[in-house]
Amino acid sequence: MTWQQLDEHAKSIAAVLYSSGIRQDDTVAVQIPNSIALTATYLALWRLGAVATPMPVSYRRHELSGIVRACDAVAVITTGRLGDRAMAAEALDPTTEHDRLHTVFAFGPDVPSGAVEIEPATVPRDDLVAASTYASGLHLTINDRVTICWTSGTEAAPKGVPRCHADWLAVGQGVQDGLGTTEESVLVNPFPLVNMAGFAAALLPWLIGGGHLVHHHPLDIAVYLGQIQQHRATHTTMPPAILTMLLQNDDLRGKFDLSSLQRVGAGGAPLPPPVVEAWQNDHGVEVINFFGSNEGVCLLGAPGDIPDPTVRAQHLPNYAAPDRSWVVRLSRSTEVRLVDPLTGVVVDTIGGRGELRLKGPTVFGGYLEGTAAASPFDEDGFLCSGDVFELCGDHGEYLRFVDRIKEIIIRGGMNIAPAEIEGLLQDHPAVSEVAIVGVPDDVLGEKCCAVVVPSAGATPTLDDLTAHLRARDIASFKLPERIELVDTLPRNAVGKLLRRHIRTDLLESK
Repeated sequence: MTWQQLDEHAKSIAAVLYSSGIRQDDTVAVQIPNSIALTATYLALWRLGAVATPMPVSYRRHELSGIVRACDAVAVITTGRLGDRAMAAEALDPTTEHDRLHTVFAFGPDVPSGAVEIEPATVPRDDLVAASTYASGLHLTINDRVTICWTSGTEAAPKGVPRCHADWLAVGQGVQDGLGTTEESVLVNPFPLVNMAGFAAALLPWLIGGGHLVHHHPLDIAVYLGQIQQHRATHTTMPPAILTMLLQNDDLRGKFDLSSLQRVGAGGAPLPPPVVEAWQNDHGVEVINFFGSNEGVCLLGAPGDIPDPTVRAQHLPNYAAPDRSWVVRLSRSTEVRLVDPLTGVVVDTIGGRGELRLKGPTVFGGYLEGTAAASPFDEDGFLCSGDVFELCGDHGEYLRFVDRIKEIIIRGGMNIAPAEIEGLLQDHPAVSEVAIVGVPDDVLGEKCCAVVVPSAGATPTLDDLTAHLRARDIASFKLPERIELVDTLPRNAVGKLLRRHIRTDLLESK
């Protein structure tokens, strides 16, 4: 689509939504795969002043119902069918459970009875005029909420992360400074367009810089590389494992012409310096080191700030470094500090380690009411990231990621809260105790392993556990992919589960 065609497409979708009662400040759940339809749906909702709460298509009734309840959504927008799943029919079920949820919209085909079909080509002109008149009369500000994304931490339930126009503009401009997209750029987006990864690395740079956005979903390496070749992509994002795999696999890489690539964003796991160096020196592709979260951590190692690829691979800019200016404009409005999580003392010595804390325009204002047990901010108003960094460089100009304080598992860019899975497995008759931990995976980064203390006389299998979870309509990416049976689970003196001991003592030793 051209920009004008996309604008008309979004206006038609907005007309369908408006005619069925969607108004300013309404929250609408969106569960659509990466596509023109998804992009246009976001634009349509924002045109009406409504709030989008994006959900991965892998979410099922368990997650959908919880999110709808938490954010008081009035509608769901999805597809009639995706593969073997009747998405719209699944979304219709929660309408009987939530008083505010009144409409399920669906793109065809296979839109079931009871859902409102979105068919932009057949929208009556009167509906288009009515929606346009309504939109033109709205009073909108940069502080109006536009999204509620979801992130899983150590709590069992996901936490809502509200964002306004100003938040996303700040994130987008910061990333745009690093990526440097223009009207001539072509971006291929392989990440689900539901949270920081997809919004920051693809949607926002495209909207701000112009150019051509190509969606990819779900990840299929051959299709993905084919899109880069076909569309002569200049920018994309890749998990570090994929960057490494492609560099090592000459046969696969040689099947596709990737010569158009200029810059690739990567994050979510440490970047090997030799890999970043080889992409830049041997293939002319600059790798940008991204570090972000839905809550607002937004640091990026851009080539203009860290020219040496081996340094850029493992370091991020420390915006608090004295007498240092940075290409990324966010550096001038973002405060950064490392704090010892035990003592609360600010770390200011080279080689010192502490929790990364930030304050600035990309940081959100707080979790959606009722979705988080505690505030993520310290007494000075800094966001506590839960991530440990080391102060590096000759003058403390760099930060190096060390480890996560949080216990979440990150599988292919998707966050999994162990407590959520453990809670669902705890009532399995063959399970006495269970701990969900992440184990390394070459492609996805991490996978879930269920460490189980069996009930007396029972021998649960992986199939038993996954069947139990599937019966509760949980997303497939959260399912355990390995099981280990043990006699006891390690705990500290107050009974808290020692996950690190499980990973080191029970798993890495095998």
